Amino acid sequence: MSFSIAGKTAIVTGAAKGIGLAIARQFVEKGANVMFADMDESCLANELGDLPKEEGPVRMFGGDLRHKLTLQNLLSATIDAFDRVDILVNASRQMYAADPLSSEDDGVEALLEQNLMTSLRMSQMVAKRMIAQAEREGTGGNGATIGSIVNISSIAARRAQPELMAFSISSAAVDQMTRSLAVALAPKRIRVNGIAFGSVMSTSLKEALKDHPEMRDQIRSRTPLERIAPPGELCDAAQFLASDGAGFITGQVLTVDGGRCLVDAALAPVF
Repeated sequence: MSFSIAGKTAIVTGAAKGIGLAIARQFVEKGANVMFADMDESCLANELGDLPKEEGPVRMFGGDLRHKLTLQNLLSATIDAFDRVDILVNASRQMYAADPLSSEDDGVEALLEQNLMTSLRMSQMVAKRMIAQAEREGTGGNGATIGSIVNISSIAARRAQPELMAFSISSAAVDQMTRSLAVALAPKRIRVNGIAFGSVMSTSLKEALKDHPEMRDQIRSRTPLERIAPPGELCDAAQFLASDGAGFITGQVLTVDGGRCLVDAALAPVF
């Protein structure tokens, strides 16, 4: 079974930095057409540099993905550029720290909107397009996958760190969304999986280490493999789940954390 994604078209959200950027870059390197999408358009432009974005395998889209119209425009821009979409990677996410006992804080609502609803709405729109493509092309009737959705989550869904309650709740919601959509879309031959990561140098962790450098040793000491992985180490997992090599895998949340969830991580920050 091939792990190739060459010739496929992918949308990757949160692609201006960190994990989303690493995944989008690897997909391009492996021969996919990729729409890099993020709300930070200037950062996208800086990262993509001199890459041609009017032709070839790379396009970029900047906009606030919390809005349905923006998501619709993102999908339309992808279809205009590549005439199809085969893979969606929902890597757009935010982390928010706050007092878990403050009734005035709206962090849970904000992160559910950003981390859950953005991914859910994008998945729904892209799934409908994948189904229409398959009907037009006459594919999927033999049980073959017609599309793949990969949601980026966090081990925070299974760890209680009070000040990150909003992030933990939204991560758990993304995991359950993954399972529910997997069952709903299985008859249509669209696979939905997730990657829950920890001990990975995400943008949020990098920023946290600037103010709290002591966290680096804390995280390493609570990670059985005794290191913090670069964002690129998630890319192979994302490519595998997006490829035909994972053709009989759906509804799974793959943990990529160097073994963090196997030990008591109460003293280590969740990232």
